[in-house]
Amino acid sequence: MELLDFTEIRIIDIIDVVLVAFLMYYVYRLVKGTVAINIFVGIVILYAIWKLTELLQMELLSKILGGFLGVGIIALIVVFQQEVRKFLLMVGSTNFSARKRFLKRLNLLSETETITDINSIVMACVRMGKSHTGALIVIRRNNNLEFVKTSGDRMEVAVNQPIIESIFYKNSPLHDGAMLIEDNVITATRVILPVSNDKNIPQRFGLRHRAALGITEKTDAVCLVVSEENGQISYIKEGDFVLYDGTDELKQQLEKDLSF
Repeated sequence: MELLDFTEIRIIDIIDVVLVAFLMYYVYRLVKGTVAINIFVGIVILYAIWKLTELLQMELLSKILGGFLGVGIIALIVVFQQEVRKFLLMVGSTNFSARKRFLKRLNLLSETETITDINSIVMACVRMGKSHTGALIVIRRNNNLEFVKTSGDRMEVAVNQPIIESIFYKNSPLHDGAMLIEDNVITATRVILPVSNDKNIPQRFGLRHRAALGITEKTDAVCLVVSEENGQISYIKEGDFVLYDGTDELKQQLEKDLSF
């Protein structure tokens, strides 16, 4: 049996393996915790069986599986449409801060900076939670949110705690819908967001949470939701709930996600 000559491995081969591993990691992150992960595992198993039938020269079964996997790319796009959308948004973002955030994750940049007044936003949510005042706050990162901003009332007010609390006050005409924050400026209120159609969302979560999940499925924005029923603050990113332990950890998580 011929032994593998490791001296023939080129630098480009190592780069190729690293890039494939990196791609597979991001695909896994996109489908992790969703029904799609089971479909993804099933496809991997089916692909392995196909290669095994080729190795064993089982021509008929190999052709059937090969034809199914070849045509199945269209079905995959339909099944994974939300995941494909998020992946393309991540790859196609042209915002310079996205590039800096990406380099920072690779430890090529060490500085972290955020212009968003995170403390005022979180403390406003804490106070609204104590009074059971419902709120939905969308904070833009890289993707343009003009398609939802046009559904609400335009504003140009710097972020501060009293303003946020007054907007979501129950008798305020602006409290219904979402608040949009861009670069530490409240740019719109009463914004209508796309609602997530995920059937796995627990019944205890209402339209505010479904709207937060919907906008974070379609963009890279992050959301804070204050429950009107129990006053709990939910942090939502990438179409999923982010767990945190206490207000300080929530601030740290926001600072990390909004830094550039």
